[in-house]
Amino acid sequence: MARALALAREAAQNGEVPVGAVIVHEGSIVAEAHNAPRAMQDPTAHAELLAIRRASEALGQDRLERCEMWVTLEPCAMCAGAIVHARIGRLYYAAPDPKGGAVEHGARIFEQKQCLHRPEVYSGMGEDEAASLLKEFFRSRR
Repeated sequence: MARALALAREAAQNGEVPVGAVIVHEGSIVAEAHNAPRAMQDPTAHAELLAIRRASEALGQDRLERCEMWVTLEPCAMCAGAIVHARIGRLYYAAPDPKGGAVEHGARIFEQKQCLHRPEVYSGMGEDEAASLLKEFFRSRR
């Protein structure tokens, strides 16, 4: 989570919403990313999606079953859907997102009967730092 938080700080410095994600395979980080929709002019350039794309490329496969994703904010519906399709084995996220999250809030994607895959989910590691980064980022823009 420390690396994901560092990526979130980098995103904030670049004017992006501070979210960072890493994907771990067999104990090593194989992909990492931070939010970049503004820089890439792509509304889908969330940290989770970019990390999934990079991990799939690095591992040469579209199924990431033996991978873990570490992300600083509860994934939105789009990212939760991508986690399902990538078959990520475990998801660790720092801060909950009652407004836009879709894991333990909102759509609760993994709980839907139509969900093709349900990763193990763990939350709260690094929550205070991730929440502080987000609050400061939005406070500075208001």
